[in-house]
Amino acid sequence: MANTVRLHEKRYDLAIIGAGPAGAAAAITAARGGASVIVFEKGAFGRDKVCGDGLTPRAIGALNDLAIDWSDAHQIDGLRMIAGRTQRELPWPTTDQFPPTGAVWPRRRLDAALVEAAEEAGAELVWETEALPLFDDAEERVIGVSTADGTRRFTTDLVIAATGAPGQVARMLGAKRMTDEPFGLAIRSYVESPRHAEALIEACLTIQNSEGTSIPGYGWMFPAGDGTVNIGVGALSTMKGFKKLNLNTLLESYRAVVQDSWEIGPNLERPRAWRLPMSVQRRHGPGWLAVGDAAGLVNPMNGEGIDYGLESGILAAELFLEDRPTTPEKYDQQVGARFDEFLQTGRRFSFLIGHPFILRQGLRFAVGTDAVATITLGVMGNLIDSSTPGAAGKVLSIAGRGLALADPILRRTRASAD
Repeated sequence: MANTVRLHEKRYDLAIIGAGPAGAAAAITAARGGASVIVFEKGAFGRDKVCGDGLTPRAIGALNDLAIDWSDAHQIDGLRMIAGRTQRELPWPTTDQFPPTGAVWPRRRLDAALVEAAEEAGAELVWETEALPLFDDAEERVIGVSTADGTRRFTTDLVIAATGAPGQVARMLGAKRMTDEPFGLAIRSYVESPRHAEALIEACLTIQNSEGTSIPGYGWMFPAGDGTVNIGVGALSTMKGFKKLNLNTLLESYRAVVQDSWEIGPNLERPRAWRLPMSVQRRHGPGWLAVGDAAGLVNPMNGEGIDYGLESGILAAELFLEDRPTTPEKYDQQVGARFDEFLQTGRRFSFLIGHPFILRQGLRFAVGTDAVATITLGVMGNLIDSSTPGAAGKVLSIAGRGLALADPILRRTRASAD
């Protein structure tokens, strides 16, 4: 007689696919609110997620809201911006929204702290298991998740996709990247440096490829305070020749720039690259919603998304605890009101700086004066959104309107990625 596989079925209030910062933040919030929560993660506990490891004041604010002890991280007081021969050191601003401090916290330790908090709150973590959305018979609504091998099913009131860059889950939900919008690629390694305990992160806005072409992106040195520095570079897809860009070569070019000033040693591990999604076709639907990178919540002007991931995960869970049936629609509306204007402006700006001449002139202007550099700091620190008051908020609004008018031209004249 043929062997049969017994199907295991169970019910939870909420299922989350992905145990990164966005998924963990949702799990912590929902479980603390009394919901039964199950989280699936393809990787093993303690897995390392390739990342720049930088936490903005916005991210620290979200960790504080979650009552996460981040004393294990290396505190960062501000940003050193370099554009050509111009260098400015600026402290994080003091605002009513976010604390005036950031951090560098390697993702292995950050993610572990978050998932441990989720488990302490009562969420169930399932490691080394791929989960996929489970649809009703009419394929119109997500009703839970099933394991990829089809042996286990979990029905829920809501499924949260916290899967990072688009993959199979995104394809099933229709949450793929918008093909006409920009995206980014980044690469990083770790090096030893006597400057590992500095209180500033460093961003070099003027980087070039091996042919001397200006790259729309930046190189970074993020001191981790443990003897090492996270070194990396990122680039936007709006540059000419993007498909031919060799990230390893670009990283080595940047290494040569910082070699002497940081007294760095050889790479401590093989450089690893990752994709930065910056748009999504859909971030919600019947029975599901997407958070963090899976929702395209990545700043096109710096590639940062941990803070947006934490905030969107918290928001999704809070709305779920308030009123489950309306969660996907309300979430989409509130995330849109909070982030869409700024992120759309950033995507349009990335088309603009895809042209080398405009990029070179713009970067000199970005750090040309303290006043302008302070606004650049707000952009690089994810400190600006639709609710930002003062000069930075006004500049964002004006830039957004101008870039919206120029958008058709920017797209027609965009640099070829070939």
